[in-house]
Amino acid sequence: MTHRVVVTDAVEISGLHPLIDDPAFEVVSVDDSSSDEFFAELATAEGLIVRSATKVTEEMLDRAPTLAAVGRAGVGIDNVDVAAATERGVAVFNAPGGNTIAAAELTMALLISVARKIPAAEASLRSELWDRAAFKGVELRGKTLGLIGAGRIGSEVAIRCKAFDMDVIAYDPYLSPTRAQELDIEMVGFDQVIERADFISVHVPLTKETTGIIGRDSLERMKPSAFVVNASRGGVVDEGALAEALHRGVIAGAALDVYEFEPLPVDSSLRDAPNLVLTPHLGASTAEAQVGVATEVANKIRLLLETGNRADAVNARQLG
Repeated sequence: MTHRVVVTDAVEISGLHPLIDDPAFEVVSVDDSSSDEFFAELATAEGLIVRSATKVTEEMLDRAPTLAAVGRAGVGIDNVDVAAATERGVAVFNAPGGNTIAAAELTMALLISVARKIPAAEASLRSELWDRAAFKGVELRGKTLGLIGAGRIGSEVAIRCKAFDMDVIAYDPYLSPTRAQELDIEMVGFDQVIERADFISVHVPLTKETTGIIGRDSLERMKPSAFVVNASRGGVVDEGALAEALHRGVIAGAALDVYEFEPLPVDSSLRDAPNLVLTPHLGASTAEAQVGVATEVANKIRLLLETGNRADAVNARQLG
């Protein structure tokens, strides 16, 4: 029996060798997930692998009667209707480990960029100016990094910030004291992170509890010299409140890689906010990470279709 797996969203093909190299699998790649070709292939598929662009909705699942697994080649599953998949007995997989280093390194790039005003300085120089005084920044050395979330990515950011001679504090109810000690992280409450940190970096999934966790009240309680970085999920930071805080000088600056609505709307209040670095969701955009997440999710789908093992599915408990 040959298992058919449909792949879309330009998932890195070189990461799909666990499926491609196995004669028990047929891998079909379709670039446009809104096309008739895609839905024709999906109608007889047992597996579906996507990135961010494709929205796996209830309607899409209804057009895939043989589907047993959906794989999201990345960490978040915001674009997958997990409840609808569970109702239909479809296992949903993600790849939480494949882009960890890429996301941690991007966070460091954002921290340094906003602290040293690199994007604004570069744009100024390209405009044939030489205005060094306008771009005086601050050092990371000796500052306090406040993590909101210290899981895979947050922990890697902590390790790198310690190398920059920063103190690290973290709010994470799931971080064990043993792990915190290994990382030399001081475990504190959310309020202490907000009030003590010089740089606040967010590394949490988007849930009902985390939506808008960095909002107007939190921003008002930060140091005027504080910087906020979000490379986790859009919606965790209240974008309107952040733009207002930057215009008013409530905090010193911010850097964002993710947004509530993507692509970032043309009329977003973030676009003209001062002291703000914006990147277009580049957290997993490295060659290594794209191979890593594709390989991770391909292995999980292969295991499920060959053995029925869905222990790694994000909805494994609900599926029973």
